[in-house]
Amino acid sequence: MIEDDSRLAAMVTEYLAAGGLEVTVAPRADRGLALLARGGFQAVLLDVMLPDLDGFEVCRRIRAGSDVPVLMLTARGDDTDRIVGLELGADDYLPKPFNPRELLARLRAILRRRGGDAGRRPLLRFGRLEIDREARAVRLDGRDRPLTSHQFDLLVALAESAGRVLSREALMARVRADALEAFDRSIDVHISRIRAAIEDDPRHPRRIITVRGAGYVFARAQDG
Repeated sequence: MIEDDSRLAAMVTEYLAAGGLEVTVAPRADRGLALLARGGFQAVLLDVMLPDLDGFEVCRRIRAGSDVPVLMLTARGDDTDRIVGLELGADDYLPKPFNPRELLARLRAILRRRGGDAGRRPLLRFGRLEIDREARAVRLDGRDRPLTSHQFDLLVALAESAGRVLSREALMARVRADALEAFDRSIDVHISRIRAAIEDDPRHPRRIITVRGAGYVFARAQDG
């Protein structure tokens, strides 16, 4: 991520990490181009307004020697800027302020089109439980278990961090959307409904465990 706004960069880094993507931040264009020259990156998040080089020029230089996917970020909302960025070889363009969920979705779409998804498996399997990200489906013993879209996102956030305790605040940050205020206030209710769908005995859960005073943890070890 080539971005001089340290606060935004930290937010994006944390959010994408929750989605299984590792982010390296360069606050200046020259540093970002130097890192890219070393290789090993699967995509670039590129700000247009940088302190040393215009983001369009950075995109031009990237395209001169690499086909790494580029998603441009900018506070400019002008269609002309978007068209210029795409004509220079950017794969997508997202104006600020943006919803981090949309950023993650666009980034994953770019990676899929380029033949990769940062090592992110479409299926998560835990014993008899299967979570299919692409189909947005949950199956237990091969049978679909009904969840709302928000509950599915919450389950995925827990499963992607299996073995790690996530606070309610961390979970809300990972599944937050503009219209989820009610969801934020009732996260425990959603957890109980997820348990009703995937636990053999929701009163004694073995998959999503409550850690008193800390949050929830999705158990790594699952029944066979």
